[in-house]
Amino acid sequence: RFLQVQSMMYDLMEWRSQLLSGTLPKDELKELKQKVTSKIDYGNKILELDLIVRDEDGNILDPDKTSVISLFHAHEEATNKITERIKEEMSKDQPDYASYSRMSSSPTHSLYVFVRNFVCRIGEDAELFMSLYDPQKLTIISENYLVRWGSKGFPKEIDMLNNLKVVFTDLGNKDLSRDKVYLVCQIIRVGRMDLKDTNSKKYTQGLRRPFGVAGK
Repeated sequence: RFLQVQSMMYDLMEWRSQLLSGTLPKDELKELKQKVTSKIDYGNKILELDLIVRDEDGNILDPDKTSVISLFHAHEEATNKITERIKEEMSKDQPDYASYSRMSSSPTHSLYVFVRNFVCRIGEDAELFMSLYDPQKLTIISENYLVRWGSKGFPKEIDMLNNLKVVFTDLGNKDLSRDKVYLVCQIIRVGRMDLKDTNSKKYTQGLRRPFGVAGK
């Protein structure tokens, strides 16, 4: 039973990664959601947990808004589907051990970053671009996370204070096996052409100029 549940968990983690990628067409997204809910219901059955009844889109039915007869038919239909699934699993001559090794190739790792503060005396607004960087291959291996920082030392969107969070997803074992991975922050100054320019008739506002970079 442990190996059976382990295989299902690997499937669910792989499908979760595909759902979070946001690259699936609408029809494939719906089909994948149905596969996920079907796998969860099957796992609940073999673990002798409560049966969850759902609608056609895989959403859990609300007993307060669904009639008793509709709930009964939904229970009956869900039970029949799970029973057929169990028969299919038992009719297999050999278990599918290939699914046990999927974890080694599935991009199921993530990196959570919480930006607490940014300390750098610039004097103007700034844009912070954060990304993951491979120093050996000299390449960025993730998308950029943008933080707009104000000249007064606070985020431009003050409601984002203490809430600047990002998750770098779809990191596979290949990324974890890299010798080094840096979190790089590129700083872009937004404002005058020259910080020393104090004559309002000469300088132009809103120019984006490279200011600095940091890595860890």
